[in-house]
Amino acid sequence: MGTILDFAKQHIPTAEIKEVAIAEGVDFNWLLKEVAEGRVVITRNINHSIKPLGIGNGLRTKINANIGTSPQHCNLDEEIEKAIMAKKYGADTIMDLSTGGNLHDNLKRIIQITDIPVGTVPIYAVAAQLIQNDLSISQLHPDDLFHEIDYQGKLGVDFMTLHCGVTKESLSKLQESERACGIVSRGGSILKKWIIETGKENPLYERYDELLEICKKYDITISLGDGLRPGAGADANDRAQIAELVILGELAKRAYKKGVQVMIEGPGHTALNQIETIVKIMKNLCNNAPLYVLGPLTIDNAPGYDHIVGAIGGALAAYHGANFLCYVTPAEHLCLPNIEDVKNGVIASKIAALTADTAKGMKYALDLNLNMSVARKKLNWHEMFNLAVDRQMAEKRKNESESKETDYCTMCGKLCAVKMDL
Repeated sequence: MGTILDFAKQHIPTAEIKEVAIAEGVDFNWLLKEVAEGRVVITRNINHSIKPLGIGNGLRTKINANIGTSPQHCNLDEEIEKAIMAKKYGADTIMDLSTGGNLHDNLKRIIQITDIPVGTVPIYAVAAQLIQNDLSISQLHPDDLFHEIDYQGKLGVDFMTLHCGVTKESLSKLQESERACGIVSRGGSILKKWIIETGKENPLYERYDELLEICKKYDITISLGDGLRPGAGADANDRAQIAELVILGELAKRAYKKGVQVMIEGPGHTALNQIETIVKIMKNLCNNAPLYVLGPLTIDNAPGYDHIVGAIGGALAAYHGANFLCYVTPAEHLCLPNIEDVKNGVIASKIAALTADTAKGMKYALDLNLNMSVARKKLNWHEMFNLAVDRQMAEKRKNESESKETDYCTMCGKLCAVKMDL
């Protein structure tokens, strides 16, 4: 049985590609070629009954929301509510990053209640189990990691972050760098510790062909993780980051040949003036595969407001070629996000995505903006609320003001320019 990529490379139409073409309003034959060339991925595990989602070149910028328990805060019902909230406000995918509680039960429940693609970072589950049993990271057995990847594939996980580029070679470049903030990727730090303490090569890299066979079996999209991404603006675009990126580009080609779809992650904390450059470098080195970015965070000193920082970076990254924005919440760098944080993170990322897509001239975004402007000209509040990124907030602010019963707002009152221009 072939994967979506296998069929696309053979120019065989599939239901998944047809569904995405209709949803995105693009030509089917064009989309078939983009998938075949690896510039677009369509995420759907064969064991997960959801609508397929297209991510990549020429498509609407997508948004991911991370949820998940921790050993310090473990409430599965709350995580399920976060997943529901994330979808309600516009998340296209959910990633379950749980490290506390019964991880397999958590993941099963999330997949069962979610009708959008679900992603994971499988090494979290293996490492968390070690810590729960008071074992060291060096005792992680590669077979256990590959078993976990296969198990999550059976459950229906649609895409997985796999830090295959954290290798002895890329870590040697890290040692040459004088980083302000070291490694901030949890997966990257786990693998660095394992490699150093065991003296062995990263099993995800060393046994990459085996990994591809598992992903091909379930048609899992690999998100090649940025384990050496910068966690400080001062560390952006250093030798370690680029060394890992070169490896990811090579691995992306190998996955493509095997019929496995691939996304590339990056670039972490990056100053505004460096975003265009690193996005273009990533696209060039990685065969124009879809680019999945966290932020990027353009400054380092805004805890509590990092959703705004991430939206600024995300808008620019998406304009220059990033395709998939991982949301950042107000809790970033501080604590596990609560339900309100999830809502605010999704909304901020949605604004970033719409900003980029508007600038790129995408029809859906241009229509949204135009329709809102027409509704404002007509003082059609009902339509304005319908088109708002956050209808609930828009209605709340209007209805709590002194102008609740009028067709103008309290900013200008009867001096409303729009009203006088009718």
